[in-house]
Amino acid sequence: MLLFLSLYSLVTGLEFYFYSVVKFLEWEIFSLFGNMVIMTLIFDWMSLTFMGFVMLISSMVLIYSTSYMEGDKFLYRFILLVYLFVISMLFLIMSPNMISILLGWDGLGLVSYCLVIYYQNEKSANAGMLTILSNRVGDVAILLSIAWLANYGSWNFYFLQLLISEGELKFIMIMVIIAGMTKSAQIPFSAWLPAAMAAPTPVSALVHSSTLVTAGVYLLIRFHDLLCVNNFMFIIGSFTMFMSGLGANFEMDLKKIIALSTLSQLGVMMMILSLGLWELAFFHLLSHALFKSLLFLCAGVFIHSMGDIQDIRFLGGMETGCPASSFFFVACSLSLCGFPFLSGFYSKDIILESYMMLNMNFFMYTAIIMGTLFTVTYSVRLGYYLFFKNLGLKSLVHLEEHMIMIAPMSVLFITAVSAGSAMSWFYFPSYLVFLSSFFKLSVLFLVLTFFMIMYQLMIILDLYILAITSKWIHFLCTMWFMPLLSTYMISPSLHLGRQLIKFVDQGWVEAVGAQGSYYLLSKKSSFFDYFFWLNIKSYLVIFLMFSVFIIILI
Repeated sequence: MLLFLSLYSLVTGLEFYFYSVVKFLEWEIFSLFGNMVIMTLIFDWMSLTFMGFVMLISSMVLIYSTSYMEGDKFLYRFILLVYLFVISMLFLIMSPNMISILLGWDGLGLVSYCLVIYYQNEKSANAGMLTILSNRVGDVAILLSIAWLANYGSWNFYFLQLLISEGELKFIMIMVIIAGMTKSAQIPFSAWLPAAMAAPTPVSALVHSSTLVTAGVYLLIRFHDLLCVNNFMFIIGSFTMFMSGLGANFEMDLKKIIALSTLSQLGVMMMILSLGLWELAFFHLLSHALFKSLLFLCAGVFIHSMGDIQDIRFLGGMETGCPASSFFFVACSLSLCGFPFLSGFYSKDIILESYMMLNMNFFMYTAIIMGTLFTVTYSVRLGYYLFFKNLGLKSLVHLEEHMIMIAPMSVLFITAVSAGSAMSWFYFPSYLVFLSSFFKLSVLFLVLTFFMIMYQLMIILDLYILAITSKWIHFLCTMWFMPLLSTYMISPSLHLGRQLIKFVDQGWVEAVGAQGSYYLLSKKSSFFDYFFWLNIKSYLVIFLMFSVFIIILI
């Protein structure tokens, strides 16, 4: 059903793009005293195309999950949570109204928390708490923007962006940027994204490709008229790309490496969106969703086959036991690096060339080029550990590939290879790029140079030794100060909350408040209950007292 809806949505989106059609659907939920509560939905080429991609990837992930999660005790609950997750994302995509966006936004946050803590252990609980607390900052920003939009009489931001010429929506712009930064895990909210890897691998494929982390970028793309050229977002996106690419070169967890790769590509989207090129940001969002979801599914096959081992030092020789998954993994890694004529090439190449045509300083140019080259280095390093080094634990574990897993991965592989060129032909405007030979050849030369250097380093020495021997390198490869900011700065407030509950809410407030009052009143009221307790003894006592009283009166 999702696959059919995705195809229909993609075809309709292509038709809307060709004929420049935008349709609004207004549904009046109820009317009270002349005030109408109306649900507004928008259908244009952007929303329909993104919905088609989300439903395509979700349908493939659900098919994959039937084999990956086979034998799980709570499989039915897992499938329901994934469906709720997809519905929340579709609701967010179709909404031009801030209140309905909040419903989809909160739905993503709450369901993602349920999926991260799915395995119900201490690691999952900590990761889920970090995820939901980080996302709540964005929820508060959306609530503040809703309160501010009440000044204009409508929450349909689609019609209010014309006021940007008067500078009246600056506060809305700030709140939307904060919300997008939290959901897309930009600096300083980056720590929750690798921590969310505690979820099952199919969830990671869905969350980190087309749904949760892209929701913030999609919201900012919808507000592109407000953003224009934004230097703050440019710096944040560039350093997020640099920081995550650097950290991925020293990480040993397979899923966390791919998560940091997602964070790096989100930085690329933020960087190019901040320059006003929102169509290129949306182009890279779609192409990245396809090959990144396939990367996670391939990683799931490797982990599943090797007995739930995620440390890449224990993996190896995957190309002999899992040939199809290994082929898909290499192809997606090349697409991620921007290998010519794969989907990632069409978006990343035009993004870099468009940036190089603009005014820039050498420092930011170096940071962006280095962040791009880190994509090559961690991809080579990951390929070396998985395919070229000695065979880890392969001799102890029987590797296998299920057809139920390979079939959806094959569909995603075809789309990941061909969708970039197809979208560049149909959807996005062609850019005429004039660059000097130095700029055009520098990226290709540096990519090949870093490729060879990284491969030689992997053969000669283990970079993990380098990471633990140098404190500075260890600091740079552990997401800088983000884990400290996200954990140790939040811990005192959580500790204070526990103390307040223990000594105030459950302490003297209980003694002098509701519980104490209830205990006192119930104790005193028992005295009056004595007079309402009717038995033969009390009846004779009352009769005797009444008789004595009558005799005295007479």
